[in-house]
Amino acid sequence: MSAGSAGEDLTRRTAAELAELLRAGEVSSVEVTRAHLDRVAAVDPAVHAYLHVNTDEALEDAARVDERRAAGEDLPELAGVPIAVKDVVVTRGQVTTAGSKMLEGWVPPYDASLVTELRRAGMPILGKTNMDEFAMGSSTEHSAFGPTRNPWDLDRIPGGSGGGSAAAVAAGLAPLAIGTDTGGSIRQPAAVTGTVGVKPTYGGVSRYGLIALASSLDQAGPVSRTVLDSALLHEVIGVHDPLDSTSLTDPATGLVAAARSRDLAGMRVGVVTELGGEGYQPGVRAAFDHAVELLRGAGAEVVEVSCPSFDYALAAYYLILPAEASSNLAKFDGMRYGLRVEPADGPVTAETVMAATRGAGFGDEVKRRIILGTHALSAGYYDAYYGSAQKVRTLIQRDFAAAFEQADVLVSPTAPTTAFRFGEKVDDPLAMYLNDVATIPANLAGVPGLSLPSGLSDDGLPAGFQVLAPIREDARLYRVGGVLERMLTEEWGGPILDKAPELEVTA
Repeated sequence: MSAGSAGEDLTRRTAAELAELLRAGEVSSVEVTRAHLDRVAAVDPAVHAYLHVNTDEALEDAARVDERRAAGEDLPELAGVPIAVKDVVVTRGQVTTAGSKMLEGWVPPYDASLVTELRRAGMPILGKTNMDEFAMGSSTEHSAFGPTRNPWDLDRIPGGSGGGSAAAVAAGLAPLAIGTDTGGSIRQPAAVTGTVGVKPTYGGVSRYGLIALASSLDQAGPVSRTVLDSALLHEVIGVHDPLDSTSLTDPATGLVAAARSRDLAGMRVGVVTELGGEGYQPGVRAAFDHAVELLRGAGAEVVEVSCPSFDYALAAYYLILPAEASSNLAKFDGMRYGLRVEPADGPVTAETVMAATRGAGFGDEVKRRIILGTHALSAGYYDAYYGSAQKVRTLIQRDFAAAFEQADVLVSPTAPTTAFRFGEKVDDPLAMYLNDVATIPANLAGVPGLSLPSGLSDDGLPAGFQVLAPIREDARLYRVGGVLERMLTEEWGGPILDKAPELEVTA
């Protein structure tokens, strides 16, 4: 993407660069925020990354940061850098829908804990990004409010469920974004849009105020242009939260320093045999293999590891997730908040209102997973399905433990293919689910994962490189990711996003 006016130049800057410009007084937060809002107005009609744009409040928050800086106040590092937030994250005063008609028009009276941290850090919130309904999907085609388009090719998907956050960063509509990752919904969109996405260790970022899909799998994390930017944001949101019983007591530290590492001497990198065979696009695999050789050249010892239970991860995930979803979404009943639809005929009872509301409010993919989950939890099937899936989950956790005895980090392609065209897989749920085959194991085990661009595949679209680390060793992700990104950027002659085609600007 070529830079044009001064405003466009600001929308091409990394968050770290913007933070430096703000500290030096070369630009104001209002200027940076307005530049991004102007680009949203000009470009987002084609991309549809946002469901709600928070123009007035974002500019007011930016002006307050500028006033504090002018008064000599010591501000957090990202103060004044604007951010976009996935619409599954409850945000006070902003419409929050989780991409569903069920919550259309709902304005929460409180902030999710991670939003509280963003506000404390002085980061203006640009708006809420589009997503698959209730985070169920791998393409953002299942949003009740229309799909988001991939900035690299508007006829292709931006990944899912957090396609809106990834597309916003890739298109210069936000320097940073928040995503959530239940089975790859941060990492897979990052892979197909040429951005960086991180799923922290489970419990590393508070889930209080996230509209739950599967509580044992959900995890919020950063989406950014660079590994360093993700590290900066991760340290903002990676704090202990007493409102979340699963929140880790020790905050994320050392991530920024790790992202600035210069070599990988002494690092053992494990290539996972089960994550890269049949079904992987040749160009994706070639980009991955080249990246592995670069890691070897940076001083890493590369070994091959086998995690045989990973072959069953997809099946286990698509029993555990629907089971938890069927429980979490039971609260959308037409009685308490959100959509309420009364039956067209017959008596108006709790049962008929509930049935009419869910029939009208939930999309096909959500209904499919609720039905599957309810069946898996039903009497007579619990042990055969849900119970067996949980046993497989334990085996996957054991495979990770064994693999991390042989290697400090594990690596694989993030997704088997680059972005596919709209409609290619929407009528084939099983084909759609296979997009998450490489990312799902991390969620089942709770380990952290990072995706960064590994290059362009044979179709000219970005491919992703995934790094996995042991629980609470998130800093290892940033060390490996930072070194690899630096080497690849030198090869490419600049950031990979600079190779994306320029988007048409709306007059």
